[in-house]
Amino acid sequence: MKTAVMNILQKAIEEENLPGALISISENGQLLLRESFGNRTVFPVKESMDMNTVFDLASLTKVVATLPALLLLMDQKQIHLEDKVARFIPEFSWNGKESVTIEHLLTHTSGLPAFKPFFKEQLNKEEVIHSICHSAIESPVGKQVIYSDLGFIMLSAIVEQATGQSFEYFVENEIFTALGMNETCFNPDFPLNRYAATEFDAAAKTYKRGIVHDENAETMGGISGHAGLFSTCADLEKFASMIENNGTINHKQFISSEIIELSRKNFTQNDRLSRGLGWELNVHSDCSCGAFFSKKAYGHTGFTGTSIWFDPKQKIHIILLTNYVHYGRNPIWINSMREAIHTASIVSNK
Repeated sequence: MKTAVMNILQKAIEEENLPGALISISENGQLLLRESFGNRTVFPVKESMDMNTVFDLASLTKVVATLPALLLLMDQKQIHLEDKVARFIPEFSWNGKESVTIEHLLTHTSGLPAFKPFFKEQLNKEEVIHSICHSAIESPVGKQVIYSDLGFIMLSAIVEQATGQSFEYFVENEIFTALGMNETCFNPDFPLNRYAATEFDAAAKTYKRGIVHDENAETMGGISGHAGLFSTCADLEKFASMIENNGTINHKQFISSEIIELSRKNFTQNDRLSRGLGWELNVHSDCSCGAFFSKKAYGHTGFTGTSIWFDPKQKIHIILLTNYVHYGRNPIWINSMREAIHTASIVSNK
């Protein structure tokens, strides 16, 4: 397996499709592969990738920060899946959204648009939320999966309303500190040479390092439920262990096994895109986990080139961290490479 995976990553680096990568593969709780490849920055100068590199997780924020925050609050009976969003944010009920629930947001079935370029108007966090509250839905509530950043922005706002704390403070203290994820945060302040560089920022006339790649998250101050989180491979391994062990970390129950299991349930059985709570499910859709992960598999991806996938049937999980956007945006290519990595990991391990 190690050779097959290494060959794929090294070829991608040699062909300048990928600056560098980290990969962590675990089976039955035991590490099979944990390696770094290539460079964390190529422009303006090359700096080698290593296991301490800090990555912009992009949309992995949705499942590493926002999802566990909601699951923890559900476990504590502070919120419920059937709660209307308008219970926490009354303004949200405009334009036919009065029936949208937390479940709809978590499963991307709220009908909200996938994306809006708030950054073009330089809207701050409060203005973004106000704009979403007054947005019209694009499909009937609960009828169609539309992967929506807007929905997860609203989920982070719900966390704030339910707890009386800022989203950043809540996830740092209740999630990351509790899991020992001491290098996972929004708006990080690590030494510059630890970051995997992302895309060129024309306004700043340099490549982003430690500044969130997602433009909407940046205009919101770097903190959002849909993007903005930075982390390391070691911290994500701790998160993955908790998820894989049904909410248990260091022999302590962090989130109940019933709530963790609920998050893996297929809530969108009538849609081609299968969704759990936050998670993408490998049920009957083409997923970046490839053809050899079982139909029990679940995971998520991030636009910067990050992903995490679990297969409880084969008892394997794969954390793949790249900064492919350092070379520009080619989502079709990065998904093809993810599939190749996951396929090689399974096939060569049989």
